[in-house]
Parts: sequence; C-alpha cells; structure tokens
Amino acid sequence: MATFICSAADLRPLLGTAANATAAAEYICNGFGTVSDKLVAATYAIDNTYLLFSAYLVFSMQIGFAMLCAGSVRAKNTMNIMLTNVLDAATGGLSYYLFGFALAYGSPSNGFIGKHFFGLEDFPSPSGDYSYFLYQWSFAIAAAGITSGSIAERTQFVAYLIYSFFLTGLVYPIVSHWFWSADGWASAARQDNLLFGTGVIDFAGSGVVHMVGGIAGLWGAWIEGPRMGRFDSDGKPVSVRGHSGTLVVLGTFLLWFGWYGFNPGSFLTILKTYGQTGSSFYGQWSAIGRTAVTTTIAGSSAALTTLFGKRLLTGHWNVTDVCNGLLGGFAAITGGCSVVDPWAAIICGFVASWVLIGFNKLAEKLKYDDPLEAAQLHGGCGAWGIIFTGLFAKKDYVNEIYPGKPGRPHGLFMGGGGRLLGAHLIQILVVTGWVSATMGPLFLVLHKLGLLRISPDEEMAGIDVTSHGGLAYEFHDDNDKTMKTSITMSNMDTSTV
Repeated sequence: MATFICSAADLRPLLGTAANATAAAEYICNGFGTVSDKLVAATYAIDNTYLLFSAYLVFSMQIGFAMLCAGSVRAKNTMNIMLTNVLDAATGGLSYYLFGFALAYGSPSNGFIGKHFFGLEDFPSPSGDYSYFLYQWSFAIAAAGITSGSIAERTQFVAYLIYSFFLTGLVYPIVSHWFWSADGWASAARQDNLLFGTGVIDFAGSGVVHMVGGIAGLWGAWIEGPRMGRFDSDGKPVSVRGHSGTLVVLGTFLLWFGWYGFNPGSFLTILKTYGQTGSSFYGQWSAIGRTAVTTTIAGSSAALTTLFGKRLLTGHWNVTDVCNGLLGGFAAITGGCSVVDPWAAIICGFVASWVLIGFNKLAEKLKYDDPLEAAQLHGGCGAWGIIFTGLFAKKDYVNEIYPGKPGRPHGLFMGGGGRLLGAHLIQILVVTGWVSATMGPLFLVLHKLGLLRISPDEEMAGIDVTSHGGLAYEFHDDNDKTMKTSITMSNMDTSTV
C-alpha cells in the first residue's frame, strides 16, 4: 500500500537558512506522517467494510437456497429441507472455524494444504482480518447448500450433519487452498512456479465452489438412488413437481441478489488504482462494476435461452426451468466474471443453458434423480464456466487482476494460446477426482451403515411427519367445509317445511 514519505533531512535545505528551519522540517514531516497513517487506516477500513458487506450478501444466499429448496420439494418435506439449510450454515460455521479456514488459508504453508490458524489462533494476521474469515466461511457453506438440494426428500437427517461437517471442514477447504491460496499449487496468485505459466483463474469459484458442491451432490444422489415414484415400472421419468413456484422464484431472486457479493466481492478490496496514465477514474472499483455487469448479463442470457429452448422442446413457458437456467448462467460466469468482456458473458450464459438442458436429459436416461438439478446445474455449468474462462479471458483484465507477470497466458480465443485452457482442464479433472475420492466413499459408508436413506414408509409419509414433529403447513379441507354448509342449509330447509 502506497504511503507518503517525508524526510526532514531532505526538506531542511529547501526551507532556507532560518534558525528554525530544522524544527519546521520536522513539523511538516510529522504532519505528513499523520496524514499518511490516517489514509492507510482509512484504506483498510474501507476495504474491510467492503469485504464485510460482500460477506453479508453471500450469506444472504442461504435464504435464497432455503426458499429455492423449499419450493422445489413436496410440501410434506418442507421443514426437513429448511432445517438442513439452517444447519449447513451452523455446522459449517464450527467446522470452518476449527479446521476449514486453516486448511484453506493457513499461510505460510505448502502447495497442497494450509498449516496455521486452526481455531483462528494467531489471527488476524498480515494476510487477513476477521472479515476475510467471514467471507470465506460464507463460500464454504454455499458449497454445502448445493449438495443438500441433490439428496433432498429421501435422506436421513444425521447424514446431513455428517456430510456438511466433512465437506466444509475438509473437502472444500483443500480445494480452495489449491486454487485460491497464494501458496496453492495451481493458484494464479502464486509468486512463482505457476501452473503452465498462468495458474488457474477461477476468480469466484465455478470450480472451487460450484463443481465441489455439485459433484458431492452427484455422489450422494447416485448412491442413495431416485425418489420413490420418480421413474415408473418401465423406467420412464415421472414428473415430481415441487409444491411452490412462488418460493422458487423468491429464492432465485435472493440468490441473484447475493451473487453481487459472490462475484464482485471476490476482489476482496475496492480502494486500489491500476495506474493507467490519465485514467484516475479507473481502478479496481471499475473492475468490480464490470464484474457485476458480466454476472448480470450471463444470467440473463441463460434465462432467456432456457425460456425459448424449453418452449421449443416441451411447448411450455416453465418458470422453474427459467429460474434454474438463470442460476446455471451465474454458476458458469462465476469463474471468469472479472476477466471477460460483457459481450462474452452472453455466450457464457447461452451455452450454460444448453449444458443444463443436456445434462438434465442425460440424468433422465441414467435414472438419476436430483430434485433441484443441483449436480447438473452447479457441476455441469460450473465445468463449462471453467472452460469458458480458458477461452475468453482478456489479456488486459488478466494483467490488472493478476499483476506482476507480464506475458501471462490468457484466453485461447483472445490470442493468449492454449496454456490457460490446459490449466483449467486440469482443474476440472482434479476437482472431480478429489471430491469423488472423498465424498463418494463417505456417502457409500453411510449407505452401508444404514444412515443415508430413510425407509420407504417414511418417504411415503414425508420426512416432516416422521422426523420433525409435523407438517410445515396447516391444511384445511375446503370440501369438508362445503359439505357441512350444504348439510346445514338442507336441515334449515327441512325444518321450514
């Protein structure tokens, strides 16, 4: 961070030969020092406030996840899915505090795992303040929230607690260390030995967050199998609709709102200039604004593509499909949101929509059941977003955000060669392999121990009744009321006669 430097010895000759020149020089320099300290403190305060506000936005996405999940399941399982979303945040808070943050960002460390800050010991440090912990925790619980949607409506409650603690405390933190820590072996922020001379540019987590959550959900849903009634006796898919389109739309808008903390907030600081001559109005605040724009455009492009694409395929204007398409566009642009032009975001969203539609078709053929399409959306569209960044990352933006490495490879289609794309293909393979090697066995062990899936009777009755003390909604049978009214009127007519 730049500071004012004032030397009384250098200033003294400029003040002439007056007797008090030395004292005047010292006084002036002390004044400059005070101003410099105040500016440094103000910069830290502004940057930390910006990061805290971004953390609050990302945390608000938990409300969006809760509403989206609740609307996407049947009414008899509403309390269950809402409680799992609450516990994703609470369980993730403890596990990330105890282990997760240290494994992810415990610097200095090696390229594979962090080694400091367990239980936030010796923290804050020069590498970060409490706002940084809070921001990274909000990302960790987002990954767990993705997974909960994949295994909704047929999973034992204890399984949620176990996988959530394991995912946020071990699996996700190690991935984030690899790609986001300054020590990570594939991080674009490394000072030397960059992977393919560039490192992986997964700015806000198409791979680190979305692929991790999506692949974890894929294994959970695959091992426990589809919900009862999702496929008929001939293996044909049967629509099992969620109970509230209103909650789905509300959740989608809340997630959209929170994404403005997820993507632009990943800059971590705002008060930074990029040093272009004659462009004092341009700095990190401008890149943050551009990132919000690319995020918006990618989601909008995906939503409209899904709207018309599903209309052509099914003949319907389906609001749930449009909401999922929108979120797929957001998941895809998350990795490259800061290093691509707005026009490229249109392409990102367009392709993400068809990726989601294609993976949903494949899921039906394989008899794979994911109530929220979370694995297809976050896993599939997240993987596309990683490839997209390797194709469309712009040289100027890459050098602004990852300075100090002139000639760093950028997007293949932008004249930067194929090394960035190669690094990103490695990321897809590594994330898929790591999450499969950890979460797959965990879900398999839970399944073998009888701790993963509920019984058929419980599934038919609904988890709210069997595990949570009752339904989320109080139902009134209007037909009974109408019948009682008719009987009363009939009795009145008889008595009159």
